[in-house]
Amino acid sequence: MPLKAAYQMDHIARIKIRGDSTFAIMLEGERRGHAQYHYTPDRLSMRDGRVSAAVEKVAVRDREGDHFTLGSAETVDLSTFAVVHLRQDPPFDLGYITSTHLLERLQPKTLVVNDPASVRNAPEKLFVTEFPALAPPTLITRDRAAILAFRQEHGDIIIKPLYGNGGAGVFRIAGGDENLAALVELFEQTFREPFVVQRYLPEVRQGDKRIILVEGEAVGAINRVPALGEARSNMHVGGRADATTITARDREICDAIGPTLKRRGLLFVGIDVIGNNLTEINVTSPTGIREVKRFGGADIAALIWDAIEKRLA
Repeated sequence: MPLKAAYQMDHIARIKIRGDSTFAIMLEGERRGHAQYHYTPDRLSMRDGRVSAAVEKVAVRDREGDHFTLGSAETVDLSTFAVVHLRQDPPFDLGYITSTHLLERLQPKTLVVNDPASVRNAPEKLFVTEFPALAPPTLITRDRAAILAFRQEHGDIIIKPLYGNGGAGVFRIAGGDENLAALVELFEQTFREPFVVQRYLPEVRQGDKRIILVEGEAVGAINRVPALGEARSNMHVGGRADATTITARDREICDAIGPTLKRRGLLFVGIDVIGNNLTEINVTSPTGIREVKRFGGADIAALIWDAIEKRLA
């Protein structure tokens, strides 16, 4: 049965379709005959408790430079949609948080993927600390003395902003590096929030594995290998995507966190694993599903729509 679906996302004109997970989900939704609509977060409104947005009907095709057609904008009550995909990229700031409060008003009549309250309560670098046995030693603080002591204990560390994304602002500070105090000063001037400090994992040279979970079950993975001379594996900063497999340790991690993800309504999640360590749980706008399929893995967009249709049934 065709569904009416809306996508709250960065403008479709600006996405890079080769690696964009939202676009893959839209392609699959169109293949299934669902009526699909596009809007950006700035078009979201609430009046007298009713949440609306200026949406445009969207048609998509897998052609670089000619990947979409938009209809005329029309302000509609979002509760008339069967599903709303919450898919804009971070920053996870007050604007993002406000949109989760508004979209929460649509439930339970409209399914929001991922659940907006759970997205709000699961910042990616904080959520992972709920599973300390799976993660590397992690410190979240603005306390300069605590950061210096952590580096003295672990030697080689990573320091990064709590609400950063795409590898932005991620620094490796090896033991003896005299730049740590200056970097902490820069972070203090730039960010109001605490910072994340983790023990550096040398296994990252073999790759930072992105594992995709749908309804708490691992369904595919890719390996992201840092460029030579780079500590970050994010593809935004030159990381290379390689085919990979899901190991027994990966499944142990997924089995440990999967029930929590499913219980919280986090239908589509991407986790990052370095060596044997869980380093992030991405719930806002996970990526990687096009790469998984490109390397011969599962059609995760189809699995996501299967899960949505099952919930709505």
